[in-house]
Amino acid sequence: MGKKAYPRSKALLITADCGGSNGHRVRLWKVELQKLAKELKSEISVCHFPPGTSKWNKIEHKMFSYITKNWRGKPLISRETVVKLIASTRTTKGLEIRAMLDENAYEKGIKVTDEELATVNLVQADFHGEWNYTIVP
Repeated sequence: MGKKAYPRSKALLITADCGGSNGHRVRLWKVELQKLAKELKSEISVCHFPPGTSKWNKIEHKMFSYITKNWRGKPLISRETVVKLIASTRTTKGLEIRAMLDENAYEKGIKVTDEELATVNLVQADFHGEWNYTIVP
């Protein structure tokens, strides 16, 4: 989606919570971002929100209340239903969501070795480099 909207873009910025599968300490997250950076031939900068501050995430403020309004009173009977309701959400100012169901199967419990992690071309930012960094292809 981003390539169509921003065809001349040379980099990607991701803002992420500090926990879960995209947490700042998650080795697999960084290894997979390195693969994506190589595939896109673009730098990927990541800024993690400090622990307990995901409420500062702008998209949560802008969209989640509209999503819950949109599906209020509707039975959430399947993943497909949930995704369709999310995808049909619009704000009064015209902000919209694109959503699709990812039915891929993902392996669980993948362990990343020190050697694999060392292959990630990660440049820490001066300010809280553990939470703010760039992965270079």
